[in-house]
Amino acid sequence: MKKRFIAGAVCPSCKAMDTMALTKENGIEKVTCVSCGEQMTQPEAHVEKQVRESEQMIGIFKPE
Repeated sequence: MKKRFIAGAVCPSCKAMDTMALTKENGIEKVTCVSCGEQMTQPEAHVEKQVRESEQMIGIFKPE
């Protein structure tokens, strides 16, 4: 499984910078902190629907 690191991301748990890695399993995106092991998941359909009205979106990053 490929891990893609998120530049500039800060872990909400341990506050370490540049330790968040994005992986995709069974259509679910998972972000894991390689420092403390904190994990966050989000189904792909929910990611595509998440658009904030006050922000401009260029595109959605879809790792393959």
